[in-house]
Amino acid sequence: MGYATLEACLLDLEKNGQLLRIKEEVDPYLEMASIHLRIHEQGGPAILFENVKGSKFRAASNLFGTLERSKFIFRDTLEAVQQVIALKQDPSKIFKHPLRNLSAAKAALHALPFKSSLFKNNLDASLRIDQLPLIHHWPKDGGAFVTLPQVYTEDVDQPGIMQSNLGMYRIQLNGNDYKTNEEIGLHYQLHRGIGIHQTKALLKKEALKVSCFVGGPPAHTLAAVMPLPEGMSELTFAGLMGGRRFRYFYEDGYAISADADFVITGSVHDQAIKPEGPFGDHLGYYSLQHNFPLMQVHKVYAKKNAIWPFTVVGRPPQEDTSFGALIHEITGDAIQHEIPGVQEVHAVDAAGVHPLLVAVGSERYTPYAPAQQPAELLTQANRILGTGQLSLAKFLFITASENKSINTKNLVAYFSYIFERIDWERDLHFHTNTSIDTLDYSGEGLNQGSKVVFAAYGPVLRKLATSIPEHTTHLRTFHNPQIAIPGVLVFETDAFSTYDKAQEEMQALETQLSGLELSQIAMIIIADKSEFVAANLNNFVWSTFTKCNPSHDMYGIQAFTHNKHWGCKGPLVMDARTKPHHAPALEKEPSVEQRVSMLLSKYGY
Repeated sequence: MGYATLEACLLDLEKNGQLLRIKEEVDPYLEMASIHLRIHEQGGPAILFENVKGSKFRAASNLFGTLERSKFIFRDTLEAVQQVIALKQDPSKIFKHPLRNLSAAKAALHALPFKSSLFKNNLDASLRIDQLPLIHHWPKDGGAFVTLPQVYTEDVDQPGIMQSNLGMYRIQLNGNDYKTNEEIGLHYQLHRGIGIHQTKALLKKEALKVSCFVGGPPAHTLAAVMPLPEGMSELTFAGLMGGRRFRYFYEDGYAISADADFVITGSVHDQAIKPEGPFGDHLGYYSLQHNFPLMQVHKVYAKKNAIWPFTVVGRPPQEDTSFGALIHEITGDAIQHEIPGVQEVHAVDAAGVHPLLVAVGSERYTPYAPAQQPAELLTQANRILGTGQLSLAKFLFITASENKSINTKNLVAYFSYIFERIDWERDLHFHTNTSIDTLDYSGEGLNQGSKVVFAAYGPVLRKLATSIPEHTTHLRTFHNPQIAIPGVLVFETDAFSTYDKAQEEMQALETQLSGLELSQIAMIIIADKSEFVAANLNNFVWSTFTKCNPSHDMYGIQAFTHNKHWGCKGPLVMDARTKPHHAPALEKEPSVEQRVSMLLSKYGY
């Protein structure tokens, strides 16, 4: 079904029992976000807030809260779009199977954007920023943010809709040093198309015109986050996925989506920046305040009866997890086409996506050789870490299985397969002083940190412990041992103070473990609370891989450096304690939670 509006989608969901209307007045300061988190956590429906304090506009969230609901929304277009995406990867397929691709050809009729000045009548351009639903998500956020924007820019060298970029970059609407109604913050990170457009504008000494679309058909929101094949426009995809052409016009030199519920236009001049943030982000921590581009507001538009869509991010899984699942449904195993020999790459959502990748590749270089060790896997690992947003990964595990028995869907089985085979003297490969995810504060500064590849292949080297070794329960300074997953032992100790002190502590750990039987332990985690880390798989991957900087926080029993290669003879040790430079973890406001509990009890939540 090609929804013409966001409201049409919500009404369809309501007809099918997938919408909750909140009729009471709800405060956009923390309450709306808290309600969203509660409903999403319980696998609940989409939410329509009919009475937003301080604004005449309604708001909606949790639209994409489950994969099942997302597939329902796009039930009439999903299959055809999958075909089009596949054909983009291999255009020759359309000639091999012309009849099979009739639905793809029909879908393509909706791809070309539709321009008309008549659409100007759809939108009122007399609004101010402070009239919008100013949703403040977490207690320490720097202000209100747009969390589902479609940020549109054009290439100043090749202007026009088909050379544009549509991306989802959060927008700070107020707070900090922003002039109310005149300035907003534009946060974008590495590997984003908007950065290329701003660079070109700077070289020509021109202001970069920016249009921020909010709402409209759900396909437009999805288009802003889709990793599309080279040469496919996001607006083309929006038409394909929505079963309806993207409609637009120009005003004052700005492209305006005629279907959006809201549009904010403005410009970025020279290298104008102001502090943006903090913001409670999808790793489960705050992204801190940093300088980001300053957008001078030109006009604010809204259609009649507009609805403001939003989401809330935090420690995964959240609604953006379902976004990722839907994207995978659409693109399939695109990585197999991009990197020869790679069968799977899984960005682990529970670890915040970019901190942890797990992959299955191939090992075909020397089938005639009796020795089995990583070779082709290392080539594939370098390709993975050099591909798009995969390059932001911090930890990459990769292995090969010729009998197809291993995959990335069962993480415990996958890690066990790795830890049974990995040779700590040989199989760790570091990248130091490199770029990492902007939202990851485990490194040495913004976007700065290290990476490590765990490449395992060959015969089983160890049996993995599934219970706590008795002789590890009485160490002097490392306490409360726990088994997180087979072969991974977790200790807690004093809080982290400095890296010099940590070196001393890790040496003390080696001394205390000296002479003990550790053959079934592959990895040791040092944590603030061992029981928390070991409580479940999500806690293990979140605590370990978000809090560690590979170059600084990885140690080993009987570690050595040989010809600039680091390894260890005993178990690998990872210091997953909270460090002073880490961003604070997200915590809810108790008084708000009490009010939300009372409100939601009326609705059975």
